[in-house]
Amino acid sequence: MSFHPNDLVRRSRAAVGLVSLVLLYLLGGFFRTQIIQHDQYAMQSEENRLRQLPLPAPRGIIYDIKGRPIAENVVGYSVSVLGVSADSLRATMRRLSAVVPITDGDIETAIRRFRRDGPTRPTVILSDASFDVISVLEEHRTDLPGLIIQSSPKRHYPDSTAVSAFVGYTGEINESELLQPRYANAGYKQGQQIGKQGLEKQYEQSLRGSEGSRFVEVDARGRVVREVGTARPDLMPKAGDPLYTTIDVDLQKFADSLFKIDSVPGGVVALEPKSGAVLALYSGPGFDPNRFVGGIPAGYWKELRENPLRPLYNKALQGQYPPGSVWKLITSVTGLEAGVVDMNTRMPIPCTGGMQYGARYFRCWDKNGHGHPDLFGAIKTSCDVYFYQLGLKIGLARMLAGGVRLGGSQKTGIDLPEEGRPRWPQDIEYYNRRFGPRNWANSGEILNLSIGQGANTQTILSIAKFYTALATDGAASSPHIARLKNPPAREKIIHLPPEQVAQLRQAMAAVLEGGGTAAGSRVEGLTIAGKTGTAQSERSDANGKELNHAWFAGFAPVEDPKIVIVVMMEYVPFHGSQAARYASALMARYLGVRAPIMINTGG
Repeated sequence: MSFHPNDLVRRSRAAVGLVSLVLLYLLGGFFRTQIIQHDQYAMQSEENRLRQLPLPAPRGIIYDIKGRPIAENVVGYSVSVLGVSADSLRATMRRLSAVVPITDGDIETAIRRFRRDGPTRPTVILSDASFDVISVLEEHRTDLPGLIIQSSPKRHYPDSTAVSAFVGYTGEINESELLQPRYANAGYKQGQQIGKQGLEKQYEQSLRGSEGSRFVEVDARGRVVREVGTARPDLMPKAGDPLYTTIDVDLQKFADSLFKIDSVPGGVVALEPKSGAVLALYSGPGFDPNRFVGGIPAGYWKELRENPLRPLYNKALQGQYPPGSVWKLITSVTGLEAGVVDMNTRMPIPCTGGMQYGARYFRCWDKNGHGHPDLFGAIKTSCDVYFYQLGLKIGLARMLAGGVRLGGSQKTGIDLPEEGRPRWPQDIEYYNRRFGPRNWANSGEILNLSIGQGANTQTILSIAKFYTALATDGAASSPHIARLKNPPAREKIIHLPPEQVAQLRQAMAAVLEGGGTAAGSRVEGLTIAGKTGTAQSERSDANGKELNHAWFAGFAPVEDPKIVIVVMMEYVPFHGSQAARYASALMARYLGVRAPIMINTGG
């Protein structure tokens, strides 16, 4: 078969055209890659070659009222791994586990972090590594590709357990927290430290600061080759804002030392009465917030959880307890405002150690009785029989309304997270539901309510807020720990003539005089007004003896109160007079009055 010359020419031209089209396509792709998409591919190349290492920001320092640090920063170390894939990260961590303690759970957590955040950000392995661990890792660095060891600021609490009740602690943000809007919308990332409790959590946004970054060049295995330097300049972290508080660390540590003498659980709240500034907020026993930084050791966590004194339960902030006789001042104010008594009123039935009401005999705390006191004397001696009758005079509806208005059912609004809410019935419907309509009339519930028992559990904070009103002009101050230029507005809750408020204070001052329930807590040179309380609990000791919640609420000096203190001891075999000893010692300490530490666990 022969070819015509024209066929050969046509085929040659077709081949040249096809080659030209291929060359044009290749040139177009080259132009697109090198010119049009240059920036995009250059960025991808840099991302494959460069890794951004976060530089943690120092948290803002928390100061007490005198400028002493409550929470500060010290030098710490973190360990991360730059993984190029999940498999390479797993392999590196397996090698790491032969050198430092890393569990299978830690490895799986790291893999999940890597899959979520990708290879561009190091995966944190140890957020608070000791110097010994760092030394060991440095010896094995060549065997561990992608290992990043950084110096980073570490939270430190100089006063440890003494401040744990209000300062809280920090820890690494976990996976569930990263999904919460407050963190997700603020750009939080894995490996960062956040406030978990207390002030650290409440003021997280201002304390956290701004994370910085630096860039390093890595090879194909993820190993750091060199610092990038001027090609990608470091972005230095910005420290968080300082937080200035109203806490007096000396008073806080003194409260801690008092509770450690008797090794009893309980709490203390100390307020400046006119502003509501928190001078001390203590829950004992406390925990060491330093042990939580970087992850709490399993052994310490187990110890805290199994401790029968419940160090993880914030007794000052969250604890809800029957207030006992410290509530009698609320009953007194309610009765005075209703006009059913004045300070000189005596009740029809004298106190002979108890009182019959219906089918029940309601006892007074003193089986010998108190005779025939007026309201002044009933406050001084804490006569239950007097207050039983006062409750009956007030009536249940007015009693409940008075308790609500005086703060018995509301949170105080303190600037701390997770405050407990006191429990006090809002109205008679509570009893109609419980006993049936009007069946509560002969139940004696109002007698229990009048002396701080029954359907009434209060927080130490709620009682302290009410006593700021007694210590001033009848206005209550919402507690706050952060130092504020404009403190919260004070709310008038006691509506009595100034002379009656003054008489109530004098009756409370008599509590610490001869014949008063806290006479043993009197401090020479200091006039203290207060009220003891001994509330029954549901527990007994090993010998079957009933345990109490021992209370004292008061303020000093009576003529111009500078401090309100509430002390509560949880599940103890003694009475409110012991809490009064603690409170007197704390008031004397704060006001600079020399006084003995009067401790007597049998009192």
